[in-house]
Amino acid sequence: MLKSAKRDRAATSQRITLCALRLADERGLDGFTMDELAEAAEVSRRTLFNYFPGKLDAVLGEWPALADDDVERFRSGGPHGDLLADLRVLVMPLLGDDEVDRELLVATRRVLRANPRLLGSVHQRYEDLSTEVVGHITARDTARDGSLGKSGAKVAVTLLAALFDAALDSFIDDPRDRAFTHHFDQSLHTARSLLGA
Repeated sequence: MLKSAKRDRAATSQRITLCALRLADERGLDGFTMDELAEAAEVSRRTLFNYFPGKLDAVLGEWPALADDDVERFRSGGPHGDLLADLRVLVMPLLGDDEVDRELLVATRRVLRANPRLLGSVHQRYEDLSTEVVGHITARDTARDGSLGKSGAKVAVTLLAALFDAALDSFIDDPRDRAFTHHFDQSLHTARSLLGA
């Protein structure tokens, strides 16, 4: 019963965010009201505010958190014993399922670029996540030999973000419709070749 309620909540949250994103894409962030969003998402105004306090949060949606089990495995040096491969395993679930919608990603980029307030909020969320991941890398490194240090952990997170960005571009432009994970893995392979790793 609890899993069903959690799934229903996640589905409603995602529906609200998709509707908010579409409205922001069509009309701009200031071009629709919360009442119009509630109507588009087929929820009451009260339900809408139980999920999101405002339009900005509704458009960005609920950001997933790193899974505790994945964090524990990563911090203990797993699952592969290779930092970049293990970072991939740690953060890939944040994207949701393997069926990432290209049109939705393109619309999201368009909306973010057109709305500096949204871009600022995304940047803050990214900074918070980066700080968390740097902490996990540092803890993992300290348990081993401590050779990487906090600055090395920051470089690893910056590299991960660059790989994600490159993979996103090639995923959106891919005429063969291959999965995002394919493009991320290609970017990771290219980085390893360039760095001689």
